[in-house]
Order: sequence, then C-alpha cells, then structure tokens
Amino acid sequence: MIARRLVSVFIVIALVIIDQTFSFSSQEAPSVPIDNSIEAVSHRISNELSETEETERADYLLNRFLNKWEVAGATVAVVKDGKLVFAKGYGYSDIDKEKIVEPSNLFRIASVSKLITATAIMKLQEEGKLHLDDFVFGEHGILNDSIYSDIKDSRSKRITVEHLLRHSAGYTSKYGDPMFLPLAIAQKMNVEPPIDAQTTIQFALSRRLNFTPGTRGSYSNLGYVILEKVIEKIADAPYEMYVKTHVLNPAGIYDMHLGHSLQEDHFPNEVNYYEQSNAVKIEAFDGSGKTVFKSNGGNNLEVLGGAGGWVASAAELIKFMMAIDGDDTLPDILSKKSVEYMTTPNKLGHSPIGWKGTRGDGTWWRTGSLAGSSALLKHEQNGLSYVIITNSSTWRGSDFTKDLSALMSQFLKSVKQWPEHDLFNHFEARQEVIALDKLPAYDDWS
Repeated sequence: MIARRLVSVFIVIALVIIDQTFSFSSQEAPSVPIDNSIEAVSHRISNELSETEETERADYLLNRFLNKWEVAGATVAVVKDGKLVFAKGYGYSDIDKEKIVEPSNLFRIASVSKLITATAIMKLQEEGKLHLDDFVFGEHGILNDSIYSDIKDSRSKRITVEHLLRHSAGYTSKYGDPMFLPLAIAQKMNVEPPIDAQTTIQFALSRRLNFTPGTRGSYSNLGYVILEKVIEKIADAPYEMYVKTHVLNPAGIYDMHLGHSLQEDHFPNEVNYYEQSNAVKIEAFDGSGKTVFKSNGGNNLEVLGGAGGWVASAAELIKFMMAIDGDDTLPDILSKKSVEYMTTPNKLGHSPIGWKGTRGDGTWWRTGSLAGSSALLKHEQNGLSYVIITNSSTWRGSDFTKDLSALMSQFLKSVKQWPEHDLFNHFEARQEVIALDKLPAYDDWS
C-alpha cells in the first residue's frame, strides 16, 4: 500500500513538472498602457546613420531595383546578432512633393499583420484566457453572440482558434476572397455599404464551408478577421488597444497602428501608395459610386484589420520580429514554447501560426501584398534578419515578394562589414521628424 502511494506521489510530481515544462505561460512582458509621448526608435534615427562606404553597393542594388520595377519608394531594416545595424529609406514617400523616404515613415504591411494577430492570440493563451483548441462559433464557442447564431453549415461549430490560425477552418477563395468583395456581400446581406467585419463574418456563416475544419488548408484572410473578433471578445477591449498594450508596447514599439483606406485619413508620417501604370480603377468599397484605385478607397483596410490592416516602419517591424524569435539577445514577449509552436507546422502539414513559411533551421518568413504595397519580413538562422517594405505594387502581384527576396539576398551579400552600432539604442532625435505626441490620441482615431 505504501509503495503504491509513493508511486502515486511520484506520478503527480512528474505530471506537474511536465505541465510546467510544456506550459505556454510567460511573465516576461506585462501589459504597458498606451503612451503617445514615448518616442519610437524609427523617430530617433535618420538615413544618414546608415550611409557608409561598406553599404554603397547595397544602396546601388536597391535603387536599381526600384527603377527597374517603377517602385516609388521602399524602406529597409537589417538586424545582426540582435542589433539594428541598418535602417534606411529609398526613393519617395510622396512623388509629387519629392519627399524622400525616411526611417520614420509608416508603410502598409498587408498580411504581415497576421503575424501580429497570431502573436496576440498566443499572448491570450499564455495569460490563460483562451486555448487554441477552443471552439469559435456555436453555443459552446467564443463568439456565441446572437449576431453569429445564424449558421448554415453545422461544421462551422467545429472551427477552433487553431484552425483559423493555420488557415484550415474550411474557408477558401474559390468564388473570390470575401474580404475584397464588399459590395457583393452588402447586396447579398441586404445592407447598405460600407459593410463592417461583423457583416462579412455573418455572410460567411450563411454559406457552407468548402471543407471540414482541420482536414486540409487554404489561405484565408477571413480567418484572421474572425481572430480579431476573438481577441476583442476574450480581452474585452478593442483589438488595436489590446495589441498595443499587451504585445507592441511591452516590446518597445510605439508607432504601429491600424491604417486607413483613404489617403486623406493617413497618419502624418505615412507614405503615399502607388500602383502599376496599367492598374485599373474599381468601384469604391463605401458604395459612393466613385471609381477609385484599390489602394485609395477600393479596398476596405479598416475591415481587413487584423488580417492586413497594420502600418509600420521597417525599424519597428523588425523590432517586433526580434520580440518573438525565441532568442535571449533581446527580451521576448512570448515564451520559447509559444515561439516554437508558432514556427512548427502541424502533423497534417498545415501552415505555421502567423508566419507564411518556416524551416527547422530557424529560417522563418512572412510576406504581405496589397494594391500599392508589398512587404517581406525574414528571420535568418545566421543572426542576420531583415524587413523590406515598398509603397508601390507591380504587375507581379503577390509574387513580387519573391523578387524582393532575391533582391535582399544580393543586398545582404554585398555588405562585407556591417556597422558596429545598434540603432535600437540611438537617441539623437531629428527635429523635422514628427513626434508621437503630435499624433491623434487613441480615442480620437476613427
């Protein structure tokens, strides 16, 4: 009897140890209130700090690339062994006014936004507020509100948070991506445009899934818009506010925001966006009947939100990446267990969480494409990682990120010696750069 009791005690101890070892919990980064007076790293640096003889060849390659593809401007940030060794703008943020791109400029990062949303979900799990296997819809789901109760396909009630994260929830773009069909959905749902995210989700629930959740994968912007609503429900706070106070600000990031569809609503330090010369105009998403470019009123960036609506500078975006890399060089906002789980495809081969692709050697990448912008974020296993974002799109569409990848491979190889400085710790602010306390307060944003 005593022996059995001892065995039971040892089993309990072992289970506790295992639970602690594989726990997603993290106490490294408490929430930080939004404070617009804190100066972002991107506002403390200038192009001149990254102009050296060693990087002249890299500058040439990038400028040649912009000319070849008729790209107005771009921003680049490079981290080596945890240090921001390079952060520079190229070309124009505003062609008409001949404004050059500076590190402080904000760019749309398109689907790189999904990495931010995925990180927020993992943070909620670490806080013990949800689990990845929680159901999303139905009476037992997180979004069990009456507004989401009209469900045509019962399989929708089996969608979990992880299915949405890994693009395996059952949604496809077989008949078009619902996030880019605002007028058609408004007509189907018998509502006046512009539609909101709630209406888009209700539309999806009123249709049958294309496959049973978890059985295969298909890239879905809609899934990450639903995750935005999951975050708001669990956190009992607006999505952007939760992300800033629990993800971005704890990582020392202060000038990343949800962007706006119209140029007139852009942030003071945000670039203008340009499309290829043969781009066609479409009907405005707001139902006004105007014919506009997709980059300026054609696409509804506000509804795209957590799937593709963020704007950022390259310097702060790469700082975000360093905060979820599982490396101790800079403090992380997620546990190593969470980072490992995000970067490991599941046994069925479904997508990694938040990332576009990952390899077991520590090479991870995330791409983003919208009319008027392209973005590529890449974490390399050799300690050298980068971000590049453009304010122009090309006829290559989403495949343009492959060209960005090839460019950056040449760009990095051309530099034999990177500067020893760490621009993350540079504090000589430039007077002409817009201070963050001049930006609208959070409550004033529309």
